[in-house]
This record gives sequence, structure tokens and C-alpha cells, in this order.
Amino acid sequence: MKKSNFFAFISRMKYINRWGLMRNIKDENVSEHSLDVAVIAHALTIIQKKRLNMDVNPEKTALYAIYHDASEIFTGDMPTPVKYFNHVIKTAYKEVELTANKKLLKLLPDDFYDDYEAVLIPREEEAEIWKTIKAADKISAYIKCIEEEKSGNKEFLKAKQSIFNEINNMNREDVNIFIDEFLEGYSLTLDEMN
Repeated sequence: MKKSNFFAFISRMKYINRWGLMRNIKDENVSEHSLDVAVIAHALTIIQKKRLNMDVNPEKTALYAIYHDASEIFTGDMPTPVKYFNHVIKTAYKEVELTANKKLLKLLPDDFYDDYEAVLIPREEEAEIWKTIKAADKISAYIKCIEEEKSGNKEFLKAKQSIFNEINNMNREDVNIFIDEFLEGYSLTLDEMN
């Protein structure tokens, strides 16, 4: 068997900090963010399954979410205002992400390839999974803004409003349920939660 550095690269997500253009009270790395997104995406698919009677796979969604930013091992975290500045940059960056994920995929032993290809390379037939992950990604970003504001950092106030508007514009019932039932806790102190 050939030696592989795939998992060593994946473990380096902890060295990629997010929110590079913002002053952070607490730094957030891609590894932490990916876990948050996986937890939220899993919850969204549980909501879809239990409350909205949709035929979804929460475990698959959570797995894909764990790896949703794996390309950033090679690209770093591109700040949102830059990534989405215009259609040309957005399209080019999507291609860079795809190339990085293909590079990661090539690191795997041949008998692992099929198990990780769908995790790293989005397929059209799984577009709904990726939309759920995108929704979870936005909720995670919104929660980061709440946490920074709670710590006295006003740097995230405009981002918080902008992200909240994006979440509202998704018009997703699962997202609305999550926000209604679970979001308030992120604004509370530990004593208030108890």
C-alpha cells in the first residue's frame, strides 16, 4: 500500500483561521467551524426528517459538512467580501476550491477514492445536501457574530445583520425552525442556560 498524507492534511484545518479581515475576541479555525457546521447541518436534516417529513440522510449531511471547507487547507480562508465581490471572482474561486479538493482526493489510496469522492466533489444529484450545508454555514457564521457581540466586540455588528438577512432570504422552513427553537441559547450566559 502507498503511504498517504490525506488525513495529515485534513488535520491542518486547525491552522487555518477564519474571519481574517475582522478583529476577533476569540479566533475561530476551519476545524472548529467545520464541526459547528456539521452539528447544525445534522440538526437541520433531523428537522427536515421529523418535522417536515422529508426523505433525507442526516448522517451523510453531517459527514459532508465536516469536509465542506477542506479545500481551505490549500487555499486558506478567503474573506466573504472578496470571494463574492463579483461573478468572475466567485466562479474562479469555485474552480480553485474544486481543484484543491481534487488534489486532496488524489492523496487517498485507490480503495478509499469512491468513499471520499462525493464528500469532496459535490454532485448535482446531491444539491439539496449542499444547500442544507450552506444554510448551516450561514447559521454558524451568524452564531460567531452573536458570540463576538456577546463578548463586547462591535466589529461583527454589520456582518451579523447582513448574514441574518441572507438567512431570512433563504426562505427555508428547517432554518426558521432551528432559529426559532435553538438560536436564543447562543445569546445566553452559562448560568442563564441552566
